[in-house]
Amino acid sequence: MNKYELCVVVSAKLEDDDRAAVLGRVKEQIERFGGQIVDVEEWGKKKLAYEIEKQHEGFYYFIHFEAEPTCPAEVEGRVRIMDHVLRYLCVRQDA
Repeated sequence: MNKYELCVVVSAKLEDDDRAAVLGRVKEQIERFGGQIVDVEEWGKKKLAYEIEKQHEGFYYFIHFEAEPTCPAEVEGRVRIMDHVLRYLCVRQDA
């Protein structure tokens, strides 16, 4: 099992409940493909470096998880098409 970090930027236009639902769907995808979530960091609302979909701010979440090497590609494929996810990036963490 490898350690990964998934950064997800969610639209700042959403209410708290809707943002929690989007984050929950991302977590479900990780667990669906055999990943085990270790930690979730919420960085809150931050200014974006550039405008994305006419938005200047987004909520940043960092999800740390352990999974087999095939899991991140599957998760990225599902997160890519989720509504209200502005950007995402999954990286492998070195030991």
